[in-house]
Amino acid sequence: MVQSINTKSDLVMNATSHLGMADYGKIMIGDKGFEFYDDRDTNNYIQIPWTEVRLVIVSVVFGGRWIPRFAIETKKNGTFSFSARDPKKALRAIRVYIRPDHIVRSLGFFQVIKRAFTRNPNKKKKSKK
Repeated sequence: MVQSINTKSDLVMNATSHLGMADYGKIMIGDKGFEFYDDRDTNNYIQIPWTEVRLVIVSVVFGGRWIPRFAIETKKNGTFSFSARDPKKALRAIRVYIRPDHIVRSLGFFQVIKRAFTRNPNKKKKSKK
């Protein structure tokens, strides 16, 4: 059995982890960190302490009326993507522990396309000596 890192649970809800194949389970937001537990496989879980969270990246569609998914970028282990039953409620619970300036919007489709065309591929990066 997996031991939770949280001592107090603020929110538990159904969610999906988009790490590889979609895994259905529950997310738990508590005083020590963010956790995801798979419904079918008890050995498939993700535990992210709040001290390891670098950014929370939110995908916003239709001007904020719909949030299909959000991602948690850690300092060492990369980015974990999730979708929740009620993402606004989950993000409000996360905002208690993560500073609001570390919760950012992801780039939209047209912003990604624009960035691809406006960057100069011939520009050389400065090397550190």
